[in-house]
Amino acid sequence: MKISILVPAYNEKRSIRTVIDRVFTLGIENLEVIVVDDGSTDGTREVVEQCLKNYPHLRLLVQPTNRGKTDAIARAIGEATGDILMIQDADLEYDPQEIPDVIQPILDNQADVVYGSRFMVKKAARVLYFYHYLANKGLTFLSNFLTNRNMSDIETCYKAFRKEVIQPMKLTSRGFGLEVEITAMICKTKARTYEVPISYYGRTYDEGKKIGLRDGFEALWFIFYYNLVHPFGSEGRRYIAEVNHLLAERRISM
Repeated sequence: MKISILVPAYNEKRSIRTVIDRVFTLGIENLEVIVVDDGSTDGTREVVEQCLKNYPHLRLLVQPTNRGKTDAIARAIGEATGDILMIQDADLEYDPQEIPDVIQPILDNQADVVYGSRFMVKKAARVLYFYHYLANKGLTFLSNFLTNRNMSDIETCYKAFRKEVIQPMKLTSRGFGLEVEITAMICKTKARTYEVPISYYGRTYDEGKKIGLRDGFEALWFIFYYNLVHPFGSEGRRYIAEVNHLLAERRISM
C-alpha cells in the first residue's frame, strides 16, 4: 500500500529538514511526503526546496498566504495519491520514528482510522501546561459524550486514515478546528477507529507553540456544530453515505 505523509508547515525552518529526513529514513518502500508551506516568512519553503534535490518522493505545495492548518491539510489531502494518509506536524512534537506504529493497524486490516494518543504514553511525554491538559481532557470528554466513543485524545495531530475515509471529506472548519471536525464526522461513519500509544515532545510558547485560548473556545463551538448540525446537512449526509459505501465495497472485495 502507498503511504502519504502530510506535513503542514508554518514558520518551521528550524525543524522541517529534520522531520523530512526522519520520515524518509523509515525505509517505507511506497512513500510520498507532501509538505504544505502555509505562507511561511522565515525561510521554511527554501529549506524544503533544498530537500527536494535529495528526495524524489518529496512534494512541496505553497500557500500564497497563511490560511491555517485546516486549509493546508485539506489541500494536501486533495493532492495525496496514497492508500493511507497520515498527518505529521513539522515541529517535532511528534517523533516521525513512530509513524509505522500508527499505520500498522490499517496495514493489518484491523482499522480504517488510527489516532496516536499522547495519553497512552509509549516512551516519553514532556511535562507541560496543566491548563492545556484540562482543556484537552474537557474537549475530549464532550466529544466522546456526543459521539458515544471512548477516545482518550481527539486533539492529537497523529491521525492516519484509509483514503476512502478522509478523501471524501470536504473540510469546512478553520484553524485548529481540523481535529474536532474530522473526529465528529468519522464517528458518524462505519469506519473502524483505533488508538495507539505515542510519545509526545511538546513545545513551550517560547519555543514556538502556536495554539492559544481562542483556539480552545473555537474547538468548543466546533464540537457542537460538527456533531449536532453538520452531519444532518446535505454535505454531511453525502460524506457519511459515500464513506460507508466505499468501506463496504472494500470489505466485500477482500
